[in-house]
Parts: sequence; structure tokens; C-alpha cells
Amino acid sequence: MAIPSVTNEMRRPDAGPNSESIYSAVAWGPVLAGAFSASAMSLLLFLLGNGIGMSSVSPWSGAGASVTTFAIGAAIWLIIVQWISSAFGGYLTGRLRTKWANMHTDEVFFRDTAHGFLAWAVGSVVVVGLAASAATSAIGSAGRAVGNVATSAASGAGQGAMQSGASPEYYVDTLFRADKPGGSDQDSKAEAGRILLNGARNGSIPASDKDYLAQLVSARTGMPQDAARRRVDDVLGQVQAAETKAREAADQARKAAAQASFFLFFSMLIGAFISSVAAALGGRQRDEL
Repeated sequence: MAIPSVTNEMRRPDAGPNSESIYSAVAWGPVLAGAFSASAMSLLLFLLGNGIGMSSVSPWSGAGASVTTFAIGAAIWLIIVQWISSAFGGYLTGRLRTKWANMHTDEVFFRDTAHGFLAWAVGSVVVVGLAASAATSAIGSAGRAVGNVATSAASGAGQGAMQSGASPEYYVDTLFRADKPGGSDQDSKAEAGRILLNGARNGSIPASDKDYLAQLVSARTGMPQDAARRRVDDVLGQVQAAETKAREAADQARKAAAQASFFLFFSMLIGAFISSVAAALGGRQRDEL
């Protein structure tokens, strides 16, 4: 069987509708131009919004916008910034791209849309990079402060162990407790503080510690044991209320952070859509001219 020879006819590239173009489908020049334009527009609008926000608030009570009004206004302004800057960058990307000749209209529309999305993506990365740079500067300052206390690592390790349970001082106080508390006011207050701290770490104060606190209060103030126990219970109730309030504040901060994350997600998602549509609109106007 004869082996067919390789001829120039066989080497000839395809010339049909499936032929490969020598040009890239992505025009990075218009993409970068639109991305940096969107980032610059975001910066301008952020500065404008900052000026409006600072003008609407006041340190005096009853003057200026309330916290709720300020938060709602800031959220609305962030949406406006995202949408305007995305539309501006996407439209420039579509108009600045070189026109593709001999290409189907659907393919041109898709590429314009993709270029708008790429412009939005690059612009978002630029904004995040600027924010990360500012955060890195702040972290560097904190790192220099941490370096000053690096020699106290052993002490820090001991403190870390204390946070996971009762402190050694608390156990020492337990060993040397007397049936009738004595000592100076300073020593009694310090010991009571360690008992309260241990209770805060463990979530509760044992009954024996409550009885001993009542003895301390009775010995230092001269009030009856029952009245001292009621005072101890009142103080422990205040400590528990303060802890509950702190937990509620932390839970509110968690909810606010979650809401902000969802808000930014949907805002940026719509911004990507607007940038893509604006690029397609700009590309259509480019081809019609």
C-alpha cells in the first residue's frame, strides 16, 4: 500500500467558516481603559459621597442626620457609585474597541458583553488592591508594635493558658482562704476581683465562691451576712447583665457584617451586569457610526 505524499495542498490552512483567526478575541487596551476609568469614577464619587455624608452629621445631639438615616444613605450611595462607575467603564470599553469585520452580529454582541465584564472585573481588582494596600500599611504599623513585646513571649503564653481556665492566683487564693477573712482592703478587693474574673471566664461562679465573697463584704463593711450575700448577688447580676449586653452587641455586629456582605455581593453582581450591558450598547453605537 502506497503512503500518500505530503503536498502543499495538504498543508494549506482551512479557509472555511471554522478557520482560526490570527487575532485575539480580547482587546486588552479598551478593557484596561474602561477598568481604570471606572476606578477613577468610583474614587470621585466616593469623595463626593464622603463630603455629603460629613455635611449631614453633627456631634451635637438632635442635630444632623440620625445613625439609621446615615447608614441607609451610605448604602444607597454605594449602589449609585457601583452602578455609575460600572456603566461608565463598560460603555468606554465598548466604544473604544476596534470594530471586527466579517463577523456575525451575535458574536460581536457576545464579545462586547465579555469586554464589559472584563473591564468591571479588572476595575474591581484595582479597587480591592488599593484597599488592601491601605490595610497592609496599617498591619505593618501593628507589626512594629508587636515586635516591641516579642521578648515577653513566656508571659504571653502564661496569659493564654489563663484565658482557657482559672488563673493560678485564683487557686492560690482558694488554698489560703480563712474561715474569717481578714487582711487589708486592697488585698480583699484584689481577691474579690480574681474571683469575679474567674467566674466571667467559666460562665458562672460556684456557690462556695459566692459565700466567700459575702464573708469578705461582711468583714470589710460590717454589714450582716445576709445583707452582704444580697449585695454579692446584686453585683453578680450586674456583671451578668453587662456580659449579656456585650454578647448582644457582638451578635448585632455579626448580623450587620453579614448584611453588608450580602449587600455588597448583590451590588457588585448588578454592577457587573450593568458594565456588560453598557459595553454592548457602546459597541452597537460604535458599529452604527
